[in-house]
Amino acid sequence: MGTYHAGSLAVQELMGVRDRADHVGRSLGQDIKPIAAAFLELQPLLVVGAADPGTGRVWASALTGNPGFVRATGPRQMSVVTGAGHGADPLDTALETPGTHVGTIALDPRTRRRMRLNGRLRPTARGFAVTADQVFSNCPRHIQRREAYESLADRTPGSPDRLTELAPEQQEFVRAADTFFMATVHPAGADASHRGGNPGFVEVMSPRELTWPDYPGNAMFLTLGNLRGDPRTGLLFLDWTTGTTLQLTGEAHADLTLDGRRSVRFTLTEALWTKAALPLRWSAPEYSPANPDIPR
Repeated sequence: MGTYHAGSLAVQELMGVRDRADHVGRSLGQDIKPIAAAFLELQPLLVVGAADPGTGRVWASALTGNPGFVRATGPRQMSVVTGAGHGADPLDTALETPGTHVGTIALDPRTRRRMRLNGRLRPTARGFAVTADQVFSNCPRHIQRREAYESLADRTPGSPDRLTELAPEQQEFVRAADTFFMATVHPAGADASHRGGNPGFVEVMSPRELTWPDYPGNAMFLTLGNLRGDPRTGLLFLDWTTGTTLQLTGEAHADLTLDGRRSVRFTLTEALWTKAALPLRWSAPEYSPANPDIPR
């Protein structure tokens, strides 16, 4: 596939950043370079985005393990050991289906670095492998620094609650978030990206509607380009101190303006709310200096 598909190219043109996007796009490749491979092997968390082959709904899910559970096993292949915690997630079927388009992102709050790898999935005896179509890193803008984490061996995950709208508890969870992950798709692939800001940057407009600002970034417009052709979207909010997750699937639409004040509105179809879903417990955040202040 080319560096950008038609949706991203259209948004870049509309925003007047085609030249900058071409320059940034030189960082996209298919090879997992040694520095990227070393980064992957240190990570205890990987976020995966894909469409459920049965329902067509797009979800974002968090996979965790001891460092090394994600690693490069070839110049263009990443392998993931899913482990015993895998088995109650909306992407289970997708992660067991050969040829599934997946987007992945590994984000390290300790170093404020992130790496994205998008490609096609192949199930393996211990999990799955992804043959890379795109491998790239992003700048640290809007990543909150968290100095350390611990992994609980004796936690008992809660049973997922399926919701069709957000109750006050989930609404407050979203308002308190400083980070979430976003999965989108296009005909030739999938993508998982990060969104960050000071708590309150995601607004709850109703029990089924959220909105947030689209802060200026790398000018590639991979996510908004996907939304231009396919509004299906998965969101993942997580509590970095308790391991609770809120997974949302629905549709998102971008409001594009030329003055940089873009926003995205998300409409919920279904949600999964899982207490203590993840074993990781992170230290308190140091908010990114790039985060705009939230009007009160």
